[in-house]
Amino acid sequence: MEHTSGPTGSALPAAFFSSTTSSFAEFLRMQAPDLLPGRRQLPGAGPVDAPHGTTIVAVTFAGGVLVAGDRRATSGNLIASRDMEKVHVVDAYSAVGIAGSAGIALELVRLYAVELAHYEKIEGVPLSLDGKTNKLATMVKGNLDVAMAGLAALPLFVGYDIEADDPKRAGRIVSYDVTGGRYEERAGYHAIGSGSLFARSALKKLYDPDADEETAVRTAVESLYDAADDDSATGGPDLVRRVFPTLVTITAERGAVRLPDEQAAAVAEAVVAGRAEQATRGRT
Repeated sequence: MEHTSGPTGSALPAAFFSSTTSSFAEFLRMQAPDLLPGRRQLPGAGPVDAPHGTTIVAVTFAGGVLVAGDRRATSGNLIASRDMEKVHVVDAYSAVGIAGSAGIALELVRLYAVELAHYEKIEGVPLSLDGKTNKLATMVKGNLDVAMAGLAALPLFVGYDIEADDPKRAGRIVSYDVTGGRYEERAGYHAIGSGSLFARSALKKLYDPDADEETAVRTAVESLYDAADDDSATGGPDLVRRVFPTLVTITAERGAVRLPDEQAAAVAEAVVAGRAEQATRGRT
């Protein structure tokens, strides 16, 4: 990229002072396409042994929505990380959980957060919730080439629709496939990643659309526990290392907020204690 002085004598290229597009990803595509996750040099033949994130769950409740993720990343049969952060707040009323190739997924969600902030700064207003989910679909589709090479990264989007007619039902969950397909999850819950089958089975039994936030958080942690119980790639609560699920709740009053580690620990410890009590009763 040729570096010429901007209109104020800055060393930045003149393109940095143009507002021809409100899309930061489109700006990168024109000025520095090599920085986009989907434009990296594709690997050669053979599998790529890169860390993978695993299970993410999302649950709506009365007046909001939450997303939670375990903390384990795996590389083949090995644990690559025990405390990976897979759930990220991307703007005031949205959050994204990521599963799949860890490096690609983290780049994707960070670029997405910048994309939303860039649009709001250029246009003066935030994207609508539908606009946010469509923007993320476009970014996932742009990563298709590397996904076909075995480096798939999938997000699970949750957001609170401040324009919804019924504030109690304003929480929304949207999932994606590697081609950029966008799917509204109207059941009120969803899960992605290697342990998603077991997590969804748990959510199917525990989900209550009229639950309060505290109950919904407990439900999410219960489902992650069940996923970890049957899926070796999903990490359960680690009481020794003090590693617990990441949880983000989104409501009209507080927006998107990551629950403090102490609160996540308290819920996870209560779930573990409850399961231990069940096991003890089952042996007597």
